[in-house]
Amino acid sequence: MSVLFYRRPDYVAKLPGPMNLSQCQIYVDRTQKHRKAIPAELSFENVVQNRALPPCTLQDFMDYLVYVSHDAENLQFWIWLQRYTAKFYALPPSEQALSPPYSAPEAIQPTGNEVSQPPRTTEKPRFGVSEYEVNFDQQEPPMTPAGAMSPQFDKQSFLSGIATTNRSVVDSVEDANAQAGLKWQSFTIQPFRAEINRVISHYIAPNSPRELNLSHKTRSAVLHALQHTTHPSAFALVHDIVEGTLRGQSHPNFIRWSICNGNKPRVLFVRNSGIAHIVAGVILAIFLICSAASRWWRLWCFPLLFVGFDIGIAAYKGLCVIIHTGHSRALRPWEQYGDGASLNSFDNHDEDEEATVGSSTDEVYSMSTPRKDGGKTTSRGISMDTFGTSNAFDHELWVDKYKKKPLLRRIFTKTVWIQNETVRLLQDRIVMQSHVLAALVTVPLTTLIVALPQTGVL
Repeated sequence: MSVLFYRRPDYVAKLPGPMNLSQCQIYVDRTQKHRKAIPAELSFENVVQNRALPPCTLQDFMDYLVYVSHDAENLQFWIWLQRYTAKFYALPPSEQALSPPYSAPEAIQPTGNEVSQPPRTTEKPRFGVSEYEVNFDQQEPPMTPAGAMSPQFDKQSFLSGIATTNRSVVDSVEDANAQAGLKWQSFTIQPFRAEINRVISHYIAPNSPRELNLSHKTRSAVLHALQHTTHPSAFALVHDIVEGTLRGQSHPNFIRWSICNGNKPRVLFVRNSGIAHIVAGVILAIFLICSAASRWWRLWCFPLLFVGFDIGIAAYKGLCVIIHTGHSRALRPWEQYGDGASLNSFDNHDEDEEATVGSSTDEVYSMSTPRKDGGKTTSRGISMDTFGTSNAFDHELWVDKYKKKPLLRRIFTKTVWIQNETVRLLQDRIVMQSHVLAALVTVPLTTLIVALPQTGVL
């Protein structure tokens, strides 16, 4: 990977309308063109299996999807499906036989813009691999079964706050089936039927708390499959769409975002500071050219111009050179107050921020606050639960607190050390690029300034 010519992954914009397989393939085609921008250590497999260090852990990925891209339901559903598939194949053969693999008839398969799927076989599916897999490194090991994933996958979701309305799970499933034109009831004797109903009411049904961005045809096909069986193959179509979106759009954007070490106020401040240095260098050059001073005094323009171009180029790529000297990054807004803290914990603003000073990212993530029953919880942990309320975060306590935070404190917010060596290496390369590019621009520009004749106007 070249130092001077390294580029962050390009931003992959969301395509309009509901997702289908053809759109997911567009995501993957775009990502393949820039696969060298994402090292194997930061691959999709390493992130979702929680093998990468902060700021590229699975929780970081979930935070990005919740607070930045606003489509965390894809990852939440994908995690559940990996775990459900492992759990289903752990059943005795006699129970598995109650839910045979699903093979969609031609009349049910989505048509038009949606690519038809090949017939499903009874072969146990490979974990984490779809026909639209993005392989950034051919030597990258395949994903392990969901049962071997991080312990975070084994957490039990909260039983309260399951849906945003008073309707029961059964009512939600019946309404979804009615909209899809399905009249008869599902087979209740099949294993995990109650869990499947909860998944439908949370992810598949229209207006569900974590509704996936599926077209009507895709939703109808999945609901039709789930009426016949609870076998994981019934989710094959939606699995390919969700995983294609995660691999081809969410993951590259997440890595691009993770490489940045400054928040938006800090980056804008540094960028404007770079412009100010350049303007100051130009003004100084004009003043010295118009004066009777020796032309060698014009060399003082070099440091102003170099610093301006240097920090400006780095800020354009989302990096603050000053923070980078310590291989640190600015805390995200939701990390600055312990996240999920009670109202009482916000009474002292300084104590909340000072609690994060000098902490590693793991220590910041471990911050939790007492519940009324004596336990501890964090809202970021709740986002990892399969079943829960919607992913809206306007109600979280840090939102109002951060809005009231003075601009100067937002710019010079607390920082935390970056533990991921690969991220530090990528940042080093970007900063080195800014140094080289700044020198390539400043040296000839300063030479030109020194060579210009004196005017003696002043």
